[in-house]
Amino acid sequence: MTHREHQDDDQETDLRTAPDKKREAESETALPPARPRPWRWYGAILATLIVLGGGGWWLYQQLTHVVVTDARVAADIVAMSSRVPGWVTVLEVTDGDAAQRGRVLIRIDDRESRLRVEALDAQLAGIARRREEIEARIALTDRQTQSRITAKQAAVRAAEARLAAAAAQLDLARQENDRAEKLAPSGAINRARLDQTRAALETAKQQTLSAQADLENARAALAEAEAARGELTVLRTQLAELGPEEQRLRAQKAQAELDLEDRTIVMPFDGVVDRVFVDKGEYVTPGQRLLMVHDPERVRVEANVKETDIRFFRPGKSVMITVDALPGRRFEGRVTRVGQSATSEFALLPNPNPSGNFTKITQRLPVRIAVQQDGGELKPGMMVELEARADD
Repeated sequence: MTHREHQDDDQETDLRTAPDKKREAESETALPPARPRPWRWYGAILATLIVLGGGGWWLYQQLTHVVVTDARVAADIVAMSSRVPGWVTVLEVTDGDAAQRGRVLIRIDDRESRLRVEALDAQLAGIARRREEIEARIALTDRQTQSRITAKQAAVRAAEARLAAAAAQLDLARQENDRAEKLAPSGAINRARLDQTRAALETAKQQTLSAQADLENARAALAEAEAARGELTVLRTQLAELGPEEQRLRAQKAQAELDLEDRTIVMPFDGVVDRVFVDKGEYVTPGQRLLMVHDPERVRVEANVKETDIRFFRPGKSVMITVDALPGRRFEGRVTRVGQSATSEFALLPNPNPSGNFTKITQRLPVRIAVQQDGGELKPGMMVELEARADD
């Protein structure tokens, strides 16, 4: 079929359908206009009310509430260190473990410390034995010297009695000799009797001298016995010297026991282990940080509040807390402390503005807020938001 024949067929088709198209157009013109549907109006009105209500609520919140986003959960995280050097022999916990107060966390090699304590115990036991020995010697010396002194005192009294008897005999012999000497020239007594009295007088003198010598010997022996009691003073001095020596050893033992105790790191309170920085077998030095712990029941919120809003966070003020990690949860807190200096005052590099160009920047003050923990859900470092009513 040629191109012209195709064109003729198309024209015939247009001629056949033209009346139909005309009738359809007339029928559409005769239909009444469509009415708008009412639910569309209702939807538009409802959307308008929602927008107005949301805008009004937002405006109300802006006028009556203050929101602080620069806030986070904080706690007193304790960094535990070692006071003594040594190898870690026991590591009982790892990150995230809960531990009761007094639980052993880390043990450091304590062999030398135990040996030092045992050596000091032995020295203290030796001090006790020496004290018992000296006390026994004191008691023995006291008894021996006392009995010796008693005997020497008796010997002195006996010597004194003999001396007194000898002196009496000497007086008697002297009297007899004096009478004989007076009577001899007259011939009243013979020569033999005179010689006897003279001999008796000389004997009495010698006996007196002997008794005097015996008394002096007895007194010397008594003095020697009394001097022997001076050993008691020496022994008591040795006993007294044991006191400071024992005190020195006890101080050394207390120091060794403290060193031994410091080689066991225990949990200072009921809490959790945040981080462990050492491994078993590692050598640690004094002051080296070993682990970090905190009490999950004692958490708080630390916030930095604009100086223009700080009046709404006076101590005792109640605030609402929302946690980013806990959507839909709200906690009630109470302001406990407001910082007395802006955070910029503690910057490492303060801005003294030497150029004279000044740009005013709103400063922030630190605020601490007490919050009640709920099952350990609040963890240090979590970001939170604070909301306080501006009209309180």
